[in-house]
Amino acid sequence: MAAEQAETKAESIKKADIGDMIEIKKGEEKGKKGKVVAIRENSVIVEIGRNPKKNEPIKTVVNHKNYKLAK
Repeated sequence: MAAEQAETKAESIKKADIGDMIEIKKGEEKGKKGKVVAIRENSVIVEIGRNPKKNEPIKTVVNHKNYKLAK
């Protein structure tokens, strides 16, 4: 029964798709918005900016529980 509840809870979390804008709601990057570049089972990889010196993307990994879809 506990496994069923965990499965139901996991399904209730709205997961982002590649290209969606999200807002991070927990952790070191709290409040920042970024674009989803990859989706994993328990998290997403988000580009939150660019490094002006090297012109490289700044990316971070965010658990599905720690973001919300940006409007």
